[in-house]
Order: sequence, then structure tokens, then C-alpha cells
Amino acid sequence: MTTLERLAELGQSVWIDYIRRRMLEDGELARLIAQGVRGLTSNPTIFEQAIGDSDDYDAAIRADADPTDARALFDRLAREDVARAADLFRPLYDRTDGLDGYVSIEVAPGLARDAAGTVAEARRLWRDLDRPNVMIKVPGTMEGLFAIRTLIADGVNVNVTLIFSRERYRAVLEAWAAGLEDRLAAGRPVGRVASVASFFVSRVDTLVDRRLEALAAARPDRAAALLALRGRAAVANAKLAYRVFAETLATPRVRALLARGARPQRPLWASTSTKNPAYPDLLYVEPLIGPHTVNTVPPKTLAALLDHGRVARTVDSGWDDAEAVLATLEAEGIDLAEVTAQLEAEGVAAFARSEETLLERLRAKVSALGARG
Repeated sequence: MTTLERLAELGQSVWIDYIRRRMLEDGELARLIAQGVRGLTSNPTIFEQAIGDSDDYDAAIRADADPTDARALFDRLAREDVARAADLFRPLYDRTDGLDGYVSIEVAPGLARDAAGTVAEARRLWRDLDRPNVMIKVPGTMEGLFAIRTLIADGVNVNVTLIFSRERYRAVLEAWAAGLEDRLAAGRPVGRVASVASFFVSRVDTLVDRRLEALAAARPDRAAALLALRGRAAVANAKLAYRVFAETLATPRVRALLARGARPQRPLWASTSTKNPAYPDLLYVEPLIGPHTVNTVPPKTLAALLDHGRVARTVDSGWDDAEAVLATLEAEGIDLAEVTAQLEAEGVAAFARSEETLLERLRAKVSALGARG
């Protein structure tokens, strides 16, 4: 039994946060599925690297009817990859009765503050891909909450992304539940409407650590205590987000939805690679294992997990310690609400920049390949 299969026994599904065309063609993704990988996520940064840093897509670019329209070309290439990946995962989707086997594609990052535009784009992707095991990624911004409710009511599988705070996570769970209630009120079934909520982990430490180091430099008398708090905020924040999930799952409202056949909106731990080389490589994986969870990991973290990952139920332990860590940070002047708001804004901007960079690189590649247009 692989590490990933042991994790599945504890209720955690490991998805891979990576896609490129070669892995779909040379059997790499099929091998990962055989090892126990149960889904795949993508985002604009991943596609930028996949298309810009390889020759995997050159033939498809040359064959495009109008390669000068970079945005339409990227849309086609991304949909082709997602469709092929979803087909590879389809047997797992069927075998798990729709629990796993999902492949996520994100709406255009520029729509993060445009609720109506997000809904229209998500509906188009859902319609064009036409596979039950595709998920449409929708940013968990305030504007995104309307889109989440609307799309869930439509029966679209939704991966809510860029969640950093527990307060926003509660609002996402509310939008998910309301969407299912809207769907039931319309006389439509809810049993096959899947959703995950992508709660970002490591980026919280990246920003909090930077602030702690600045405070330590300004307050030498408190430096040791401040620096001892580095690397602790992110896991504490995620553990308490799981407590929000567990408490919500037990409410009469959600229990009523589950009784009508709905599936829980699972928390998905995102941004779980270790950014600081001084930290353990599985810092954002091993403490967050438990029922009804997903962890999406890049290839390097997946390799570490398969090599030396420790499997134990951990996500619902240490909640008191997590509260103490965050309370101490607050007392030292670290405002977590301010941190998470900044991270959301930076995340939206970073994905938009990645898409623009990708389009620029795609135009340059079209020119270099002499593609017709």
C-alpha cells in the first residue's frame, strides 16, 4: 500500500498541482494515478510554465487556425489538456462514485472582481469541457461568493480558490450551502454536485515571517520570542479552518443537505510546498491529515510525501495550541485579518500577471515557430 493509499484510508485525497501536455502523452499521469494520486489542479502560473518552458505545445500552436489570437489559443490548449487529464481520471471518478478523479481549470484571473463575468466564463468552460469530473476554479473573493452560489445551483462543480482567512472560508461554506438549497428548491438533484474549498497555507507563513523579522529588528529585546513564532501561523490557521468545516458539517442545515444526497464541500489544502528551505519539506502536509480533506501538492512535494511522509490523523488535534499561536501573534502586533487580506489581493494580482506573461510568451512562440495566422 502506498503512502497515498494510506492517506485515503484516513479520508485525505492527494491531488497533484501540476499539468503539462507531455505527462498526458507519455504515461506519467497514468503512473501517478496508479500510485494513488486522486485528482489534479491547474492555475495560470502552472500553464505559463508548462507552455512557455517546453516544446510540448509547439505542434498544436503551428496547427492552430488563428495563432495570432493568443488568448483564444491559450484557452484551447488549456481545455485540451484538462479534457485529456479528466479522461485519464474518469475511471477513478466512476470507481469512487464521484468522490475523486477531478481536474480543475480556473476562470480567467481578470474576472476575480467580476461576479457576472465569472459566472458566464465558468458556465462556458463547464459546457465546453462537458465532463462530470471537471471542476471550475472560482476565486473566493467577495465578488466570487455570488458566483459560487449561482454555479452550485446550476450543478457546476466548483473549486473555490484563493481562500486565506477563516472568516472568508465561513462565507464560502455559506455560499455553497445556499447554492445547494437553491438547487433543491428548483426540484433538481444535488448528489453529483461536487465542490472543494482551496484554503492556502504556506503563503501565510511567508508573509507573517517577514513581518515577525521586521518586528524583531525593531524590538531587539523581543527578538528571540518573535523569531520563535516563525513558521507557525500557517498550520495554526489551517487547523482552525478545519474546525470551522467540522462545526459546519455538524449543523442541522448541512446535515439536512447531506440527508438529501449532497456531498460535503471538502477543504482542500493549497500552497502546501515549503517556501522556506529551513523548514521541513512536509511542514504543510503532515499536520493537516484527516477526514474529508484534499491536499494538492506540486511534484517535488509529492515525491517527498511518497518517500518519507508520515501518515497519521493530525488535522483535528492541537486546536488549543493553534489558538494560542494566533493569539500570541495578535498580541505581538501581527494582524492576521490584515495579512490574509493582503495575501488575497496579491494572489489575484499574481495570477493575472501569470496569464499576461503567458500570453506574451505565447505570442513570442507563435512568431518564433512561424505559425500561420
